[in-house]
Amino acid sequence: MKRAAGTRIAAILSLLCCLIVSISVSAETTKEEDAMTQYDFTVFTNVEITGIDLDSLADDELAVLYQAARYCQALTEADIETMREIVSEDMTFTHMSGMKQTREEYFADVADGSLTYCTIGMENPEIEIDGDFATVTYTAALNANAYGARGTFRMKGSHHYENRDGVWIAVNK
Repeated sequence: MKRAAGTRIAAILSLLCCLIVSISVSAETTKEEDAMTQYDFTVFTNVEITGIDLDSLADDELAVLYQAARYCQALTEADIETMREIVSEDMTFTHMSGMKQTREEYFADVADGSLTYCTIGMENPEIEIDGDFATVTYTAALNANAYGARGTFRMKGSHHYENRDGVWIAVNK
């Protein structure tokens, strides 16, 4: 009788251990799934990210890449309000031609259609994070009309971000 009770207790303890391990693994999976759900890249209809496995990125890397994609989507929609949320007030922009603009000059050109971005491809993005600073480097494939020059423009560049109160903001390096 004692032996049967001991066997039952051992079986129950074994079952409880399996259940605890299962809950622990499930909680880790849920945490990873929550990060991916939080960063739903499918909402970016005019931005295509290629050459990277999003599932392999850490949460902070996803956050930075998501903010970069969010900015690109805002560019394609000429959504100046969202662009202002993402870009630091003291940011300057340097064009392929070498022309430099303040944030507001650049945004004015996007708003009035002088710069029209139709789609933006982000090819092979690499994200490097060092504390509160991050750099996203990728080849951009811009389908745009830039001051009357219409076409697809390809260029490799780096974009810099600073974490300010939990939000990644585009800044100059």
